[in-house]
Amino acid sequence: MALFKIKDLYPDYKDRFFDGNDVKSVDVYARSGDEKVGNIDNVLVDESGRIRYLVLNTGSWFSGKNVLLPIGRCVDDPNRNRIYATDLTKQQVENLPEYSDDLLVDHSYEERVRTVYRAPSAEMSAPVEISVPVEQAGMKGYVVSQPAAMPVSKPPAQVPTPVSQPTAEPEPDVYDREPDFYAMNDQDHRRLRLYEERLVASKHREKTGEVRVSKRIETEQAEASVPVQKEKIVIEIESVAGATRVSAPEGSFQDGEVTHMDVYEEQANIRKEPVVRQEVNIRKEVEQDVVTARETLRHEELDVRQEGSPDVIDRTR
Repeated sequence: MALFKIKDLYPDYKDRFFDGNDVKSVDVYARSGDEKVGNIDNVLVDESGRIRYLVLNTGSWFSGKNVLLPIGRCVDDPNRNRIYATDLTKQQVENLPEYSDDLLVDHSYEERVRTVYRAPSAEMSAPVEISVPVEQAGMKGYVVSQPAAMPVSKPPAQVPTPVSQPTAEPEPDVYDREPDFYAMNDQDHRRLRLYEERLVASKHREKTGEVRVSKRIETEQAEASVPVQKEKIVIEIESVAGATRVSAPEGSFQDGEVTHMDVYEEQANIRKEPVVRQEVNIRKEVEQDVVTARETLRHEELDVRQEGSPDVIDRTR
C-alpha cells in the first residue's frame, strides 16, 4: 500500500484534523527516562488516510538523522504538547534505516524498520506502565481519523506522489497483522471524542449520451402548370352573290402579297429553384430534479457506568 506525506494527501490537514494546529515540530520523548529524543518532522499516511508512521527527527540523540516511528509505538500528551515514543532506545535509533523525503519506502524498507523494533535491546529498562496507544480516530488532537466521503471540498488539482510504491511482496493486511506497530486505542484518553456518521451529498457531471442532427435528401414527383396563349390566323373567304361589275384599274390582276400579319404564342418556362422549407432551432434545456437517498447512520453515545457511590458531576446536558 502506498504511503503519502500528510500534506500531499491533505493540503488542509491542519484545519481538517488538528483544529488549526500542526503536529509537525511537536517534541518527542522516550517514555523510559522522560528524555527528549527530537521532534516530529512529518507524518506518513496510507491511501485511506490512516497514519502509519511519524517521521522522527532524532536531533537530540543523533544529529541530522530522521527515522520512522510506527504510530502504534506512540502515546501523546497534548497537555504538555509532546508525544512519547514507547520503549524507544538509542540503540534502536542507531540501527534504524535513515529516512529522507526522496526515499522510496517499499515493503523491504518497512520490514527493516519493523525488524529493528522487534529486536530486544540491552538498553531496555524495566517495564513502565503506560497508557494504551490511542486509536486512529483521535490521537488527542494529533491523529488523523479516516476521512468521510468526498463532498463538496474540491479534490487536489494533482495526484500527490507517494513516498512508497505498492509491491507484490506485502499482503493487503500487513498493517493489521502488526497491531503492536499500527493498532490504536482511545480508552485512556482524557478527552474522549464521540463520533457520528453523516450523510454527505455531492454531485458530479457525466456524459449520458449525445444527439446528432444531420440532413438527408428525399425526392418526390411534382407538377407545375402555367396557362399559355398563342395566336393563330383565321382566313375567311366569302362568295359574293350577284356579282357587281366594277371597274378595275389597269394592272389589278397580278401576283403578289396582299397583306402581312405577325403571329405570336407564349412559351412555358418551368424550372427548379431552392427555397427555405423549414428552420431548425437546436438548443439544450436544463431540467431540475431532486435525488433522494436513505441510509442508516450510526453515532456514538457516551455510556457512563458507576460502581459504588462516586461523586459524579454530569455536564454533558
